[in-house]
Amino acid sequence: MPGTVIAVLVSADDSVAVGQPVVVVEAMKMEHTLRASTDGVMAELLVQVGDRVALNQRLAVIEPTPTSEEDDGFRPVS
Repeated sequence: MPGTVIAVLVSADDSVAVGQPVVVVEAMKMEHTLRASTDGVMAELLVQVGDRVALNQRLAVIEPTPTSEEDDGFRPVS
């Protein structure tokens, strides 16, 4: 939703865990905490404190941590 960024709680290249607070936006006189949707590394922070943001605007990009199965491309055989 449209609002104003009031806190950026991580930096670029920080590791983040699923559910970790990343950005806080004030909208409609309420604070809305945006949390990491996956484990990974903060690849990009596209906002800073004081920025006005629009509906559906991208605020940050998390590069997901690959799983061990994704790393080697092999799947277990049963």
